[in-house]
Amino acid sequence: MLKEFREFALKGNVVDMAVGVIIGAAFGGVVSSLVNDVLMPPLGQLAGKVDFSNLYVNLSGTAYPTLAAAEEAGAAVMKYGVFLNTVINFAILALVVFLLVKQINRLRKVEPPPPPDTRECQYCKSDVPIAATRCKYCTSELATA
Repeated sequence: MLKEFREFALKGNVVDMAVGVIIGAAFGGVVSSLVNDVLMPPLGQLAGKVDFSNLYVNLSGTAYPTLAAAEEAGAAVMKYGVFLNTVINFAILALVVFLLVKQINRLRKVEPPPPPDTRECQYCKSDVPIAATRCKYCTSELATA
């Protein structure tokens, strides 16, 4: 059992997947920083000097001046600004992964499928060689290809 596990773990696909997960996690951190630290501040300025990460709906009924104050008091809040940041994170990450996969597929040489070496008999629907003039199953004469 240990031998089977070692063979499984050392297969190329498993190792490639592990490397991809590690790099993906690191890249997710970079994208989060890009959204939170680079993109959202200018968007907040354009939207009237709003810090999106501080946008919330207070569900407790008591007024709080900031999200931090509401959280410190233990109030139930809906943090839609944080959700908005997360959605933008996801959109950027999905776009980058899409573009990356598209480029990898473009660079990967795709061989066209080989031409067929058989055709279907029009009478018995069996596969016969392309060059055949008579079906080996029903012995019907075949039209030339």
